[in-house]
Amino acid sequence: MRRFRAARVSLPTWGLEAPQRTCYATNASGVFQVVAWDRDTGEHQRLTDKPTGVRGGAVTPDGTQVVWFDDRDGDEVGRYVAQPFGGGPAQPLVADAPEGWSAGLSLRPARIALGIADRDAGFVLGTAPPAGAFTRLYASSQPADVAGLSRDGGLLAVSHTEHGDVLHPSVKVLDAGDGALVAELHDGDGNGLEPAGWAPRAGDARLALLADRHGRTLPEVWDVSSGARRTLAVTDLPGEVGVADWYPDGRALLLAHDHLGRTELLRYDLDADQWERLDLAEGTVRAARVRPDGTLWYAFGSSATPSRIHERDASARERVLLTPPGEPPPEGTPYRSLHVDNGEGGQVHCFLAEPEGASGPHPLVVDVHGGPHAQTTDSFDPQVQAWVDHGYAVVMPNYRGSTGYGKAWADAVQHDPGRPEVVDATAARDALVAQGVADADRVVLTGASWGGYVTLQGIGTRPDRWSLAIAVVPVADYVSAFADESPALQEYDASLFGGTPEDLPERYVERSPITYVDQVRVPVLIITGENDTRCPKPQVDAYVEALAARGVPHHYDVFDAGHGSLDSDEVIRQVGLALDFAATHLGTAPAQRRAD
Repeated sequence: MRRFRAARVSLPTWGLEAPQRTCYATNASGVFQVVAWDRDTGEHQRLTDKPTGVRGGAVTPDGTQVVWFDDRDGDEVGRYVAQPFGGGPAQPLVADAPEGWSAGLSLRPARIALGIADRDAGFVLGTAPPAGAFTRLYASSQPADVAGLSRDGGLLAVSHTEHGDVLHPSVKVLDAGDGALVAELHDGDGNGLEPAGWAPRAGDARLALLADRHGRTLPEVWDVSSGARRTLAVTDLPGEVGVADWYPDGRALLLAHDHLGRTELLRYDLDADQWERLDLAEGTVRAARVRPDGTLWYAFGSSATPSRIHERDASARERVLLTPPGEPPPEGTPYRSLHVDNGEGGQVHCFLAEPEGASGPHPLVVDVHGGPHAQTTDSFDPQVQAWVDHGYAVVMPNYRGSTGYGKAWADAVQHDPGRPEVVDATAARDALVAQGVADADRVVLTGASWGGYVTLQGIGTRPDRWSLAIAVVPVADYVSAFADESPALQEYDASLFGGTPEDLPERYVERSPITYVDQVRVPVLIITGENDTRCPKPQVDAYVEALAARGVPHHYDVFDAGHGSLDSDEVIRQVGLALDFAATHLGTAPAQRRAD
């Protein structure tokens, strides 16, 4: 349990004009909360005490307040609030701004920009002076987000999907005072374009972009004033390249190079048009930012080593910047990479963790990540380590739909959701059984969110390949789920499926796990959140009722939060539930509640 209870911290953010005032999120109290860190005094003060937790915050430019999103009960519906940096009650950040689902936040000295999504009003973006009234600048029925204010607060970058394809957004730049259109970019149907940060100096109208028109995501710089657009010279690198931050003089970018589940950092000199690799250990960078003095702060770790917050100065001297309180967790079993043939012309990159010192075949967990547009990385995961501690091998496939493997791979699930993912997860299972790594009679399919959906779809459409299923916060009945989802998720699913359930009723039925419940032959554990607005509980209830009606062995557990939990005790409880459920039905080791 030490791996779960060990404190973790997020990469700190700071006040734009008061960089010594910082804040970060930590689970040191057992639940993730926001902490203010004054680097002048060295004082760390916890600001929030929300039972369902707070994922993070941002310091106002002058360093006097910390801003965070206050939802109700983990349902992700609420408003932005501001709390004094030194502690005290939180107040609405913008008193007359609407409530709803967050659609972005940007803080500048002269202006605040925020976005809110609402079932009736759609997506509303606006600005306000500090302590001033909210001015609506943009509204759309299609998803849109505040992507950031320019350094002087005069321009607002908006990521929007007015063209109707949420999976491939486009960019508008608005006058942040009156909402007038200044410039826009659209790379055509099927191509995505996202803002990645304004240049750091006032009056500089350059905006970093991420574009996938090259067949994979690569960085560009767009001069909004002149219209000039420049692709950076990183096309010789494998994988995909993102933008982590600008350097403070605006003459270089900090880039994040992502290849085969590991992320490294590059410094790109815009004048010389060339990059250099920062010399870091093998693993993955979770987040990185450049301080006003050019110092780099970054979160770095690997599958075996928990993430730590590091500082790297201009002379490349490094130190650990922020050490979580308490005992560090034991290191974990490192992952190894492998590729498996999916039988449809693709090679699926996977990570595999195996029990040390034990020969196979092992009971196997096929752990399917959420998203679908996300990926499993070489990062420390206590849940994976818990399975390995109990004698399981764990394979984590970056199935079609995953990011990091090029545009065609990510787009493969559009208009074909729930099929390629199952094919690729099954291919990973079959390959490890054939290699003698996995015991074919003890294979667990599991995942959360989209991974939970793939889990239920997998046991219904490939019932002969699995011995047991564990689905956490899943979609189980897509037609019912669509009606109750948040507005952004409804539009996302419409783009993913190619239309709404009204437009494509047969496709939604075909790609719904509840359609195949008659074919389920294995025990099923389902864990879901009472207040989840992404994968709503009523549609999970219907699936569980269908299992019960057919006499399928199952257990249904509902926890008091939304789409996942930020409470360490609750996470431990759920992992113990999963291990014990598997032990009951597969004869494996029950949850040992061991110290690590």
